[in-house]
Amino acid sequence: MHLPRKFAAVVSTDSASGPPANQRLRALPSVDAVLAWPEVASALAAHPRPRVVEAVRTALAAARARVQETVGRPFEAADVLRALARLALPKLRPVFNATGVVLHTNLGRAPLAAAARAQLARVAEGYCNLEFDLEAGERGSRFAPVVESLCRLTGAEDALVVNNCAAATLLVLTALAEGREVVVSRGELVEIGGGFRIPDVMRQSHATLVEVGTTNRTRRADYEKALADTTALVAKVHRSNFALVGFTEEASVAELVPLCAPRGIPLFVDAGSGHLLPLDVAGLGVEPTMRDHVEAGADLVAFSGDKLLGGPQAGIVVGRSALVARLRSHPLHRALRVDKLTVAALEATLGMYRDGQGDAVPTRALLSQSPATLRLRAERLQGALAGHAVPCDVVAVEGQAGGGTLPLARLASFACAVAGDAEALLASLRRGEPAVVGRIADGKLLLDVRCLQDSELEPLARAVAAAAAGPA
Repeated sequence: MHLPRKFAAVVSTDSASGPPANQRLRALPSVDAVLAWPEVASALAAHPRPRVVEAVRTALAAARARVQETVGRPFEAADVLRALARLALPKLRPVFNATGVVLHTNLGRAPLAAAARAQLARVAEGYCNLEFDLEAGERGSRFAPVVESLCRLTGAEDALVVNNCAAATLLVLTALAEGREVVVSRGELVEIGGGFRIPDVMRQSHATLVEVGTTNRTRRADYEKALADTTALVAKVHRSNFALVGFTEEASVAELVPLCAPRGIPLFVDAGSGHLLPLDVAGLGVEPTMRDHVEAGADLVAFSGDKLLGGPQAGIVVGRSALVARLRSHPLHRALRVDKLTVAALEATLGMYRDGQGDAVPTRALLSQSPATLRLRAERLQGALAGHAVPCDVVAVEGQAGGGTLPLARLASFACAVAGDAEALLASLRRGEPAVVGRIADGKLLLDVRCLQDSELEPLARAVAAAAAGPA
């Protein structure tokens, strides 16, 4: 005989008016008993048994907590099915980005182009020639698929790839400056997301930091005074997510080359954003390309693959072949190397730039959208929301490039401002399926349409309607 699927002993919200808590805890069913309930038993046909068992244990743990807190809701099969639905969702899953931040670090930064996704799938499906030269029939370099494109696009002599730009900077400093001095402007001693600080990286590489200039003004003469026999490297660092404005001055790469080259001191530029082609978009400002740095005379340039370049997470170093060879032969290089999936996605993304299709890379396309296009999309989302009885207004907003790039950029966009409890709606949307991430301004939930695809508008509207209706 099956145990009942609800337990009245758990219903009472007042411990004084019902059975004692320990008695109500004993009234809860065992895991095996719940597995025998018809609703739960049928779930075993659609889900692996270990997952269903875990869902039962999770639901029972929640029921015990309710009993101890005297919260009066019975334990039932629906609790197990809800827990099972949550367990069935991958922890890493797609979200709708309605924040207006294109390179949102917390949401995976750059979305990949269709060509990159297709190449990823092809390479992931089976074996590939990651480190095998098919022509020579012998071991090859895992970077061979991307080096030629990187050199052609940046004008550099050689290139290598590691797992992110922080790793690239650490590798350069360790391989070229361990035990010696690195000269850096005080205005470039940045901290970026996750507490990553340039001075800390210097210490980790066992290089000695030599600060020059002041926070807002560093001239060529400041660098010149600091150069000595103990100088291993002069570094210029992209300021990432902040900018200096007002009474400022800094020495350019072109100004520093005549100081470094005659002394045989490499000039390293941590360029960060990976800007390969100019972007002529109102509000973006001016950002040097990687070729600009190389042609100005930088010996090594490091940048990210998943920022303005629009590819997978990677740290790319381009520059003079002799210096890249030293990086490639350093033991740290192997510890920081990337896998076949990164190489595959990066090769396809670089191929788009090489073939004159750089503006079709999703990151660049999202940044380049016109206000008229965005307004029309916001109005379509408003119509979809109205179809689900969700009132909203179309409002003008400002978005961001994000990802530590273009910190002064202000991108004109449009959003749907949804009426209701903004905090509750936002929380419910995050937990839904599909998950939606928006932002709150002036007490209203804003759904910025810059990073939304047209195909996402109707599912998004349904998700908002479900969130507005409250928990099922």
